[in-house]
Formats: sequence, structure tokens, C-alpha cells
Amino acid sequence: MTAKHTPLKIFFVAAEVAPFATVGGLSQVMYFLPRALAKLGHEVIMFMPKYGTIDEKKYGIKPFLSELKVSTGETSGVTELICNVKVWSRRYAPTVYFLENMEYYEKRANVYGYTDDPTRFALLSRGALEFLDQISLKPDLIHANDWHTGYLVNYSRNILQTRQSLRNSAAIFTIHNLQHQGLTDFRYASPLDFDDGQGPLASFFSPRLKRQNALKRGIIYADLVNAVSERYSREIMTTQYGEGLDQLLKEVRGKVYGVLNGLDYDDFNPNTDKLIKKNFSLKTVADRKENKTELQKEFNLPVDPDIPILAMSGRLDEQKGLDLVMKVLPYLLEEYDMQFIILGSGDNRYREFFTKLETEYPKQVGTHLMSNWQLPRKIYAGTDFFLLPSKFEPGGIVIVEAMRYGAVPIVRQVGGLADTVLDFDIEKNTGNGFVFRDFSEMAFFGAIARAFQIYRSKKLWNGIVRRGMQADFSWETAAKNYEDLYNRAIEYRKEANRDNPAPAFR
Repeated sequence: MTAKHTPLKIFFVAAEVAPFATVGGLSQVMYFLPRALAKLGHEVIMFMPKYGTIDEKKYGIKPFLSELKVSTGETSGVTELICNVKVWSRRYAPTVYFLENMEYYEKRANVYGYTDDPTRFALLSRGALEFLDQISLKPDLIHANDWHTGYLVNYSRNILQTRQSLRNSAAIFTIHNLQHQGLTDFRYASPLDFDDGQGPLASFFSPRLKRQNALKRGIIYADLVNAVSERYSREIMTTQYGEGLDQLLKEVRGKVYGVLNGLDYDDFNPNTDKLIKKNFSLKTVADRKENKTELQKEFNLPVDPDIPILAMSGRLDEQKGLDLVMKVLPYLLEEYDMQFIILGSGDNRYREFFTKLETEYPKQVGTHLMSNWQLPRKIYAGTDFFLLPSKFEPGGIVIVEAMRYGAVPIVRQVGGLADTVLDFDIEKNTGNGFVFRDFSEMAFFGAIARAFQIYRSKKLWNGIVRRGMQADFSWETAAKNYEDLYNRAIEYRKEANRDNPAPAFR
């Protein structure tokens, strides 16, 4: 057996893991990626907070470890926090451990959004490392995710480095969205508050902790850093997308990689999905028209198999390019015989716009401006086009989901969207969607107009649909790419330890 395929012991730490706590895309990655790695033969365990919203009885979560002492870094007063650890274990699934603390997790109604979030996630990070030490677990690799666990990487290479298990464990730090860096906008920090990322982390209760950039420290101290698509890993080294960290990322670019998130093809399968009206496959793609009829009925729109439907589903946020949609959509509705459907919750200004638009165009616009876990797949299976004209898009897995169900994407060439959608070329008859480059209403309008034109040619159109459905963006592929990165990080750690055999203190 080659080193590449040697089973690894992998320790994941994240602020949210589906199905226990689900806020954003991070939780989905933390569900599917560990399972895909386990199928490859690796031993995978996970660590997350035990939030008060997690139903222990529903999931069968059991006590595991009592009175785990976690140092706060304070020299007086509260020098330790006492936590418990609980466990969820199932056959053929990674084991999940939960850090339980009444004050910082149990009493909180939400996962994020508190003024003491830095303290809460510093506790998670240091608690995870104390847990490893307590049960004498020596992982080959620690996989930390987003700013919440940047503290963990810093701790493991700083004040806790004397512990042999941590010293030998490689650390990979994944950036799911560089824009999210905690409570502080570090781009506008005063010179007095500037964090170079090199000094010791402040204690849990120090005001300085909020002014220290955990994401930056994760980048500095990790053996390897990756973003959730190859394109995004390059974009974050530019001023436009670097969120104030582009220079740092350029400095460490030798350890920065990109791995596109995957899709569970067993779960997202139009041939077996019980949530959609009519199942279909590549061989029976014509049956998809029944789902279009069902979608039109669902959103109280006139049933017409020939009218093109444009749809969006997801968070109503500026990042998703909704400002372009607001500028272009009224003209489209006036000039084209078309329908538009949108699902999602978020910024009130977008909710108000789409609510008003539905009132003005009741036969063309349908909305569901709140979360709904069933509707996205009905939209994927019934819409003709799926829009995502993002300002930036780290992964954009929603587009992969849509293509799997036969929806043709119209996207901006950015981040993960550029890695998944190939622009249709009429001369070569290649491509699985329609792509535009500039973040402008004219470029967006042009892509839609081009898509409408091709829609009239059913032969060309069906080819685009089929190429999208055939694309392979499986978690198995993603897991193998991560496997390569893990082995690379482990080699980096071995080299670092050889070059610096004595523990280094900063």
C-alpha cells in the first residue's frame, strides 16, 4: 500500500456540523466530506459545540467525558472553564464529539451573533486540543474550518506546542468564505489595534481577543491552507477579493490550494428523489416537463411548458449579485415572455423589492421569501434557468445541485462558479451554461438574452441540459483531492519538525 493510500486519523473541528447545527454551507461540507473520507478508509472524528438547540434525545447523544478543564489564559480570577464532552456515534459514520458548556453554548439560542463569539470559539478551539490530550488521541491531521477555529491552529503551534501529540499532528485550515473574519472589520483597524498575527493570543476575557484576527492566524500557523474552489484560492490573493489579507496570502502562496466542494450524488438524484413530482434521468429527461408544470402551480403562475422560467434559491444577500437582478429583472419582464421564481430569506431591501415585483407582475413572478428545505429541489427540477450572478462566490455548490436536476446555470465567471460552469460555445456545441465576466447589468442582461435565444433551439438546449447533468462533482472526487492535500500537509509538518526539533515559542 503506498503512502498516498495509507489510512489517516483525521480530526475535524468546526462551529457547525449538519444535521446538529445548520446555518450555512459549512455545516453541509462538515456532513458530506468526513463521510466521503471515511469511505476511503480513513478514521474520521469530529468536534463541535453542544448548542442548546441540539436535541440530545432525538439524536441519541450520550455523555462521554466529565469535567474537561480548559485554560482561559487568565493569570487570576477565572483561570479555567469546566466543560463536559458528549458523543454521537453510529456505524459507518464519523464519530461526533460535542463540547458542552452552559454559559457559552447551552444558554444560547443561536450558533453565531453574540458579542462574545471570540471567547466562545476560542473555548471551542482550546477545548478541542485539551480533549485530544485528555483521551491521548494523536491524529495525523487536524482539519480546522473558518475563523472560529483559527484560534486552534494558533494554539497548536504556540503555547500548546510542547505536547508531542500536537507537535506531530499536521494542521490544515480551510477558508470557506474569507469575508467572514469575526466581529471586527480588520481592514479598518487603527494602528494601535492592528494584529500582525504573530503575538500571543489574548486570554478568553481580554478585550484584546476581539481585536486579534483568528482567520489571519489560521493562515499563518497552518501547515497548509485551502479555499473551497481552485479559482477562489487564486482570487483571494487579489485586492478585489482578498478582504485585506491578499498580501499575506501572496506571501504564503506556496501552501495555499483550492479544492472544490462536492455533491452527494446518491442524495441529489432526480431519478430517485421523493421530493419532486416526476423522477427522471438522462434517458428520460423529457419527463422533466411535469416538474415544470408542478413548479408553476406551486408558485401560482400560469402553466405553460414553452415559457422560460428563471429561478434563484438561497440567501438574499448582496454577495449573490441581487443588485444586478434588481436592475435587470424589470426590463426582462417587460421585454420577454418569461417567468421568474425566487426562494430565500435575508436582507429586507431585497425582500421588499421582490414582494413589490410579484404584486406588479402576478402572472410572471412567484416568491417564497423565507427558508424552506423542500422547495429548492422542486425548483431545480422544474426551472429552465438558475441564476447566480455573484459578486464573489467561494464555492457555489448550489449551481452543481441545479445542474444535477437539469437546470441550466447563468452565472458570473467568479470563484467556484468559474470552476463548474463552462460557457456555451455555439460553434463547438460545448458548455453546460451561460457565463459573463463583468459585474454589470449589461453583461448580465447579455448572458440572459443569449440564453433565451439558445432556448428556442431544443436540440442545442437539450445538449446543454445533458452536459450539466452528466458533470462529475461528487464528494468522492473532492475527498480524494483532500486526501492528497492531507498527505502534503503531513510532509510539511515532518519537514518543519526536522528543521526545528525544539519547541518554538512566540
